[in-house]
Amino acid sequence: MKKFDIFKTIQLIIFVLLTGIALYIIFTDHELYRLIASNPHIRVLCILLWAACGISFLFIFLDFTLYSTLKKDYKELDYAVSSDPVAGIANRFSCDAVIEKYLDKPLPSDLGSVMFELSNIYDINKTYGHLEGNNLIREFSGILQRASTGYAFVGRNGGNKFLAIIEKCDQEKLNDFLKRVDDRLEIHNQNAEQPPIFIKYGIAFNEGPDINSVTQLIALSNERIS
Repeated sequence: MKKFDIFKTIQLIIFVLLTGIALYIIFTDHELYRLIASNPHIRVLCILLWAACGISFLFIFLDFTLYSTLKKDYKELDYAVSSDPVAGIANRFSCDAVIEKYLDKPLPSDLGSVMFELSNIYDINKTYGHLEGNNLIREFSGILQRASTGYAFVGRNGGNKFLAIIEKCDQEKLNDFLKRVDDRLEIHNQNAEQPPIFIKYGIAFNEGPDINSVTQLIALSNERIS
């Protein structure tokens, strides 16, 4: 789509330049202007050429309009495919796409994994209904998304679990990320008008030679949830 956009932009620029040059020549070359004005055959030919130019410009404009619509539809489709409809953040498909970057490769020593579990979701569903449970998932997803900016990729891994993948991870970055999550949870839970959010999580980072793949790293963070 980007190449199409560039091609159409170049096409429009060339079209405008050539049209401008043609108009300049006609209005500055008095001999040519008089010839067009006095000769009906040349005048008809010029009218046909200008009509063709006008139609060409119209089609270029329509191409841009259709391209904008297609681009918007593509973004909406991409969002629908890669985003969880309840949580509003990356879904399992997007999580798998990030994981695939590290499959069949040596595990980077600076890759960290945190698996979060929304521990009171079942109680919320039972007490208030699934609609409120979905709201809780959405609220926690927003907290994770804001806390992860500049720190980690986050996505809903299914059910009540959420995955964070931290690249170029060190202990300080990991601690900062978790503190950002905790701080935002504390603010949320101070609001008595909405159900509190309780979480547990497990961390896997810099585990040594026994953990040598990204899937093992994520599985270990899941096992350590407490």
